[in-house]
Amino acid sequence: MLISASPGFAQAPAQSSTHTAPSTTGLYAISGTVVNATTGEPLRHATVAALSEEDSHTVAAVESDSEGRFALERLPAAKYQLTASKRGYRTAFYDEHDEYNSAIVTGPGLATGNLTFRLVPGSVLHGVITAESGEPVENARVMLFLKSRDGKPGGHIGQADNATTDDTGAYEFNNLAAGEYLLAVTADPWYALHPSRRLSPNSAKAGQSDGTADPSSTLDVVYPVTYFDSTTDEGSATRIVLAGGSREEANITLHATPALHITVDTPRKQDGSIARAELRQTIFGVTVGSVSAGFLDAMQTGTTEFNGVAPGHYELSQGDPPRILEFDAAASQQIDPALGAATVSVHGTLKTAIGAAWTDDGNVSLESMDSSHRQSGIHAPCIRGAFTIPSVPPGQWQLAVDSEGRQLPVVSVTVGNRTSAGNSITVQDRALSIIASVSQGMTRLEGFARRDNKGVAGVMVVLVPAAKSYADLNALQTLFRRDQSDSDGSFSLRDVVPGQYILVAIEDGWTLDWAEPNVIARYLPGGLAVTVSDKPGKLVRLSDPVPVQTR
Repeated sequence: MLISASPGFAQAPAQSSTHTAPSTTGLYAISGTVVNATTGEPLRHATVAALSEEDSHTVAAVESDSEGRFALERLPAAKYQLTASKRGYRTAFYDEHDEYNSAIVTGPGLATGNLTFRLVPGSVLHGVITAESGEPVENARVMLFLKSRDGKPGGHIGQADNATTDDTGAYEFNNLAAGEYLLAVTADPWYALHPSRRLSPNSAKAGQSDGTADPSSTLDVVYPVTYFDSTTDEGSATRIVLAGGSREEANITLHATPALHITVDTPRKQDGSIARAELRQTIFGVTVGSVSAGFLDAMQTGTTEFNGVAPGHYELSQGDPPRILEFDAAASQQIDPALGAATVSVHGTLKTAIGAAWTDDGNVSLESMDSSHRQSGIHAPCIRGAFTIPSVPPGQWQLAVDSEGRQLPVVSVTVGNRTSAGNSITVQDRALSIIASVSQGMTRLEGFARRDNKGVAGVMVVLVPAAKSYADLNALQTLFRRDQSDSDGSFSLRDVVPGQYILVAIEDGWTLDWAEPNVIARYLPGGLAVTVSDKPGKLVRLSDPVPVQTR
């Protein structure tokens, strides 16, 4: 089951129950034991709740007894999301994997007792940020990044949290999930001053220092972005592995270095306004902030200076039309206006999968497919099916469409006379006009994952588009659908686009690179062929079960 809401049962009236009472006719019970996932120790006074599948409303809630046992009684035959919480532990759904969990199905002949609900203790990461002198660094920004799985090799690094150090230089992140983390720290020395410095006009190449900086300006210093374990090289950052309930210490020492000054041409636009440059700092591919600019009489000189820049990785947008330059700042420099990739505009029209005009409003976004490209996602409004993204760098991009808070699958993209399946587009050195076919398919696909005629709970169910090659399969990633089988082996896949598919169920498959074509292809021969018609809003119940395969 796909998790549809956060566990919201704190205000539910709690019942006290230490055993499973016999069910009244037509009413059933869900019972089991809450345990520490790390030690296996039973947990008392944990709150367990059953939420309705339709709206995640709390139907019943109880507190586990001194031996960790719980029983939710007098429940009608239905499907329930089961949640549990206890102070010091991560609130969770039953048998949770990523955003999926196994719902508990009550009814005649269904086993809903003797469940083991494993709660993972929250982890803590803490430490102290100090300067090279040993003094604590107050108000340092400590950024926590989490490496998570996304079905592709290597996973995905995203920012998980932020903290600010106190007057002792201390920071702390509480109640963290077990996983692999990275730390980065940014700060400015309390005594630093960043006066404006004009750079020599002859210093025209990125990375070339002009040598004119005032050597007496000893207070014009910065702390470079520093990673655990006290390195300024992003590639050398030490990963921190947190187990459930662990408490780890990560101290970082900052070393002040001379501040950098980045000068950029600031041309006038046709309307007389200034084409303002933007300098954005990126860490692990995530944009973490912008550097403020001081203008050197920009209207007269046509020059913008970014003062007090710390060494690190940056993305610069400059000129009109804008050019995007990614670079590692290591010295004060004047950026050559010809450097960077020239951006182009992307104009688009949305149509339905059957070719009808799109009349709704929404939003579109482009996400880079180039692993070496740190460009952040680009977003634009879509008005009655038309959109314009004015500044897109060259490269491979994936188009996404959102309408009324719902992600809509892009089935194909047409450029000129060529139509390609999927949602990828290639941006080159000229403006691009596209037509994107978007599915409004609301088909829900329901079925059972079984082995030896018995439902198997907790397996990963993947709906894979039928494709002739790995390349075609890779292009159709937006059509994949996933779910986790519930206690009776049932599953439900929502918003399925019409087409031909193969449905697979993989036990212990949650750590697989399932989105990698050559990985999921190994399971396709043992899957179930499925055809989804083009009738919107249709519910399809599969007559045949999906065979459960082992990893």
